Amino acid sequence: MNSYPPELLAQLAPVMFVAGLDAGTPSQPPTPTSAKGNDFGLLASRLREALQAQRKVAIWQPEKAKIFQAILVDKDIRFPPRKLVPPEDPTYSAAHSPLSPLTPSSPLHPDGLIAPIWIRKHTSLVPSVFVMFLRIYEFPSANSTTSPLEAPDPNREREREMEERKRDTELAAEVAQRKKGTNERGIKLTVVLMASRKMLDDPTLDTRLTFIRRQSGLDSRAALFVLSPVSQSELGEFVKSLQQALYEPALEYYTAHSKRVRRKRNRHSQANYPNPVAGTSNIPRPLRPEGWTVRYEYKMACFAEFRGEDEVALKHYQDAHSMLVVMFGSTAILPPRTKRWAEAKVLADCINLKIIKLYLYNNEHALALSHHNTHVRIFSDFSRGWGIGEETFEYWSWIARQYRVFAELLEQGTRSTLVIPVHRPTTPILSSTSQHNGSGRALAANTLETETIRSLGINPSHALQHSGFYYFMAAKCTETRRERFLAALEIENSQKVPISSPGFSNEKKVDHLTIILELYTKAYELFKKHTVVDPQNPTQSRLTLWIAYRIALTYYDSAKYDMAIRFFERIATIYRRESWDPLLQPLLSTWYGCARELGDIELSIRLLIEMLGHNTAINAEESNSVEDHLLAILKSTVPSSDEPLVVDLLDSRSIFEHNVVFWAPEVTIGQPGAFQLSLVAPKGISISSLPISSISIQFSHQQSPLIVRHRRSEDCAPSSFSFVNLGHIPSSSEELEDITADLRWEIGGCFILSGSVSSDSPTSIRVDKLIVNLEEEKWKIQVPVDLNSPQHTIQVKWLSSVDPPQFLAIKRETSSFLNVRHRSHTLDVSLSHDSPAYLNEEYPITIDITNIDNRPFDVVVNVLLLPTEIDGAGQYLLLNSVALLTAALPKVNTIILGDERSSNFIKGVPFGVLAPGENAVKTLYLISSGAPGDRVVDISVQSRAPNSVPDPAAPELDDMTETTKMLVVSTVDPLKIVQTISYRRGLDSWPGLADLNTFDGERWNPIMTSEALVHSVIKCTGPSSLQVESVTLERQESERVKFIECSADIGTALQSEFYPGDELSHICRIALAPSEDDENETPIPISGSYSILWRRVQKDGNLGSLTSTMIFLPALQPPVEGLIALLSIPSPATLHVPIPLSLTVRNYHPTRSANIVVHLELDASDGFIVAGLRSGRLPVLMPGDEEKFSWMLIPVECGRVKIPQIKVVDKRPIFTGGTEPTSDMITKGEMVKIVDVRLAPPSAHAAGEQPDLGGEIGTVLVLP
Repeated sequence: MNSYPPELLAQLAPVMFVAGLDAGTPSQPPTPTSAKGNDFGLLASRLREALQAQRKVAIWQPEKAKIFQAILVDKDIRFPPRKLVPPEDPTYSAAHSPLSPLTPSSPLHPDGLIAPIWIRKHTSLVPSVFVMFLRIYEFPSANSTTSPLEAPDPNREREREMEERKRDTELAAEVAQRKKGTNERGIKLTVVLMASRKMLDDPTLDTRLTFIRRQSGLDSRAALFVLSPVSQSELGEFVKSLQQALYEPALEYYTAHSKRVRRKRNRHSQANYPNPVAGTSNIPRPLRPEGWTVRYEYKMACFAEFRGEDEVALKHYQDAHSMLVVMFGSTAILPPRTKRWAEAKVLADCINLKIIKLYLYNNEHALALSHHNTHVRIFSDFSRGWGIGEETFEYWSWIARQYRVFAELLEQGTRSTLVIPVHRPTTPILSSTSQHNGSGRALAANTLETETIRSLGINPSHALQHSGFYYFMAAKCTETRRERFLAALEIENSQKVPISSPGFSNEKKVDHLTIILELYTKAYELFKKHTVVDPQNPTQSRLTLWIAYRIALTYYDSAKYDMAIRFFERIATIYRRESWDPLLQPLLSTWYGCARELGDIELSIRLLIEMLGHNTAINAEESNSVEDHLLAILKSTVPSSDEPLVVDLLDSRSIFEHNVVFWAPEVTIGQPGAFQLSLVAPKGISISSLPISSISIQFSHQQSPLIVRHRRSEDCAPSSFSFVNLGHIPSSSEELEDITADLRWEIGGCFILSGSVSSDSPTSIRVDKLIVNLEEEKWKIQVPVDLNSPQHTIQVKWLSSVDPPQFLAIKRETSSFLNVRHRSHTLDVSLSHDSPAYLNEEYPITIDITNIDNRPFDVVVNVLLLPTEIDGAGQYLLLNSVALLTAALPKVNTIILGDERSSNFIKGVPFGVLAPGENAVKTLYLISSGAPGDRVVDISVQSRAPNSVPDPAAPELDDMTETTKMLVVSTVDPLKIVQTISYRRGLDSWPGLADLNTFDGERWNPIMTSEALVHSVIKCTGPSSLQVESVTLERQESERVKFIECSADIGTALQSEFYPGDELSHICRIALAPSEDDENETPIPISGSYSILWRRVQKDGNLGSLTSTMIFLPALQPPVEGLIALLSIPSPATLHVPIPLSLTVRNYHPTRSANIVVHLELDASDGFIVAGLRSGRLPVLMPGDEEKFSWMLIPVECGRVKIPQIKVVDKRPIFTGGTEPTSDMITKGEMVKIVDVRLAPPSAHAAGEQPDLGGEIGTVLVLP
């Protein structure tokens, strides 16, 4: 910012003049006590330090604290005159300020705007408050020999009062004289009287202070203070309180100035000024209204800035800038290239910086950057009209200055409180409260839209960045400025006519390169500071590298070649690693220029060879310029040592584009493998004269390299295509015979070396090293070629025809190496089995391995049983929606081979050493459990040479061959079962409730028992017949289950053969007792199971292994009943012979009693005469109790006679929903179902279905 007056850029703050603290000018003669004088001297020194440390003059000061800019002055300082004539002069009212454009002696006369001296007047010459430090007189103390008890001496007291009054009068007169000068300016005067601590306790102090204030005319508010020598901390508090007390008068002072200037602005805006006459541009003209507006707006902005009102100051600065733009738009108001035009341009630039700074104070970054861009754009347009457009160095000098001062402002701000915004797209995060209302949704939509726009990209010129970016822009503009200046200087030298422009003369004195270097260096440091280094994303530092490259170029232009080389070395390392060829090519060319200027021969050779690989030409018009420079150096210089110079182009491009391809991916031991090595010359520059003496090729399986030496051909012209047959290269320690060929390429020429390789042991063959040797005069140079770098290879092709050259594309991913393996072993592996397999049987699979090779092998077998989707199926039985674990069933598939048994993998079962033609047979057993389905078995047969030991570190060297077979075995059920269940009630009489035998836990309780009849049909469903050894029932009796009889008990040892489709039927009678704790009668899950032992009848008639199949009985759930009536009567009867009829009423409910009423209704059409109770009430029927009715019937008709109608009613009240039972509910009661026990139970139902015991009543067959 040194290009502009500092007064126009500094942050303005209220000014305080401080007088009376000069060390050499004491306020009064020192007192006789030297200690007191020292105390006040120290106090004055500390006051000077405290006041001067409050605020320093700076450009960036956003703090709004009540702090003054303190200036130490003499007590007798004089203020500059307000007008040139004294106040008593009659023309005083019409006179103007010495700095006014209306004053002929003013530097702004007649049409100036604002001079920096006006700012200096209000910051250095005229304060807003004046603080004067004085010593109040203290009468010397009495003689120390006088006793305190003695009465005071009246004469001494009188003398003391007179002396104090005299000194106070003199001090008041001094203050009054200073007060007169400050009143003329409206400046607040404050006096600080320094007194000793003893003086503060003097009772006459208040009277003396009142006398001094009245005599001097000081204000009653914040005008007089008393200060005694205090500590440093207390002194700081005093300075702070003093400034706070005087801050409001200071604001009033600057407010009065603003009002005065506003009145003047209004008066000038209403005045009329004549337009300038054409052709009189050189005649001085008075300042126009636009100029007065700029002048007054700028003054009001400054006074607002003094008051700390940034918003008001910003408004006035903007108005002043807008009016300046209007003035610059008219060449009649501000003619270009004049003194006033230059002053106005400086003023506009400074006002622009003030506006930007005030925007940044308020964190309005976008507005600050927008105003900066607008200012540059407007005045760039003006510059084109003034004849100093983009083709002139003046234009770029001004543009560079704008970017530089903007960068300096941002740099100062970031050192203080300014935070540069981050422009990375962020995900909007809403609070939990805003997400549940409409405003939150609207905010989310707006935020999402804003973030979407930001994520699409942002223009760097529209986003405020750190100061390094603008230093970089200033450096770029300064480079353009230098180019325009050099072009003008070349025109001056060519025309031999000096340019008389004063700007051109000054430009000759400017050291452009130093300025450019300074700007680039600052940009580089700031970019490094603000760049977050991420190892996973190194691209963030690329612009920093580009700036470093520009610094190196500037050093090169400044002839500081050693400094340029330091930068080139660091930059080139990264450019090589990231393959930035377009950036690396000009860098190498300039780097070579530095090395040539410094006379570094080896560095020059290295750079020239690297430039060959990057197709970088020193002269763009000559393709052989690099080659010529390299040959010139080799012929004109000698090496520093006899050792060859190794030019290792690490991470850089080699001279040739290369490719190594092997035709086959692998071969066996002793089998040759063809390869081709392609070397392609650069396509942009010539290497036809490059002194290549030989090419050394080092294969991985050879100790000595293969040398291809240069042989000059009869045709001196280089060839565009050359094919060299290298022959066969075996694996041996002997040196290979050298090959000769013409090693001269034309531009883009292709050189193909073809041959074959073989090895006597397993290995991986590749080209480890390729070295290009150059020899010229005494120079020997070795250039290693990195064949493993993918960025240096060409497309993988195989030369299939030499004349004409034709290529085949190799589509393998990796073709740069050849694997040499052992010869595969030849084994015949066959698997035989009788499909399908049955569940739970040991299913045999025969593995037959025959050695049909001419070598013996040690054979081992691995077996893997793959998991299937049906693994675990059948492990649970679903019975009436209740899942129960069947733990008795093995549900894990198993494989057995030899002595090994596993559920998934058997490893390393030896089959022994098989001689040629010998075979080995073993049987693999598969046990399939769970559900039917396919089982997949992988069988791996591994063979290796006898006594060979595998090396885990080098598995490729192991002479082992693996033969795999996959077998899919279909598994089915051998037997299927269909089960049906029927239930019937127990008809035995129930014991009474008081019978003690019912409480004996060891005896079967017949109360409420029922019977279940389970009918099981077992069917042979497999394709093979079964030899059934036995069928047994394994009972699982409990307190609720008791087996009565089962048909399986008869033929437990029966052996018979079952063919596919044969069936075996079994019936079980089971007695069931209700649960005493469960009202809902949960089902009985498993009551028993059939165990069937069987063998599979194989195709040859032999029997397989003994297999057990377990079939579980279904879940048993008898019907749940409450009250029921059982009717018993003989089915046949004889006419007129009495027969008994009994009705047993049972209460099956576990908790509820019943009130039973029985009605027998005899109709006239009935064929019986009834003897017995027709209607009656039973005793209360308790839970688990029964009552029995009996009648005697005499048949009077023959045939099937209907039994008389009997009704059983439960009169027990029924409560529903907590309401009281009605009389109607009690009267009607609930009907009880009557069951005829003579009738057979209903047909059987499948397992899991809900049973029904029916309720129909039959008839009686009456015979004559």
